[in-house]
Amino acid sequence: MNISIISKNTSVRDSFRERCEKKFAKLDRFFGEDAKATITVTNQNGRETVEATITAGGMFFRAEKTTSDRLDSLEAVVDVLTKQITRNKKKLEHKFRGEKFSELAVDFYEEPAEDYGIVKTKQFRVNPMDVQEAILQMNLLGHDFFMFRNAETGEINVVYKRNDGDYGVLEPID
Repeated sequence: MNISIISKNTSVRDSFRERCEKKFAKLDRFFGEDAKATITVTNQNGRETVEATITAGGMFFRAEKTTSDRLDSLEAVVDVLTKQITRNKKKLEHKFRGEKFSELAVDFYEEPAEDYGIVKTKQFRVNPMDVQEAILQMNLLGHDFFMFRNAETGEINVVYKRNDGDYGVLEPID
C-alpha cells in the first residue's frame, strides 16, 4: 500500500510516520499493491484530527477522528477502517482478494450481514445549473447533498455539505 501523509497546521515526526506505516500494514493484507492511503493530520485549537482515505479497486474507505492526542486519533481511525472492512467483508470479497477476506479472523463484534434496504426510489429531472445555484437549491430543500447537471461540463455532479460547514463537489472521472 502506498501511504502519503499530509499535515495541516502541524508537523509530523518520523516516529508518527513509522506508526502510520505499521498500523496501515495490517490493512494492507486486504488490498492489492495498487492501494493508496492518504492520511491527513490537522492540529486545531489543541485538538488532533487524523483523517484517512484508502483508495483501492475503485472503492473508497474513509475515517476521521479528533481527540486530544494524535496517536489516539490514529488508533481510532484504524479501528473504524478495520470495522468497515470487516462489516462488509462478504460484499468486498468479490471485489478484492477473496481468499484474504474468507480467512479473516475477526477481533471485533461481527455484525450480521445486512442488505442495504432501499425504502424509497425517487426520480426527478436533472437540470443544468452552475455549482453555486446547486448549493442554493440544496440549502432551499434542506438537504445535505444535491445532484445536478453541471452547465459548464454537461456532466452529472453532486454538491454536498461537509462536516466543517463548507461545501464539496463530486465530479465523475473516466
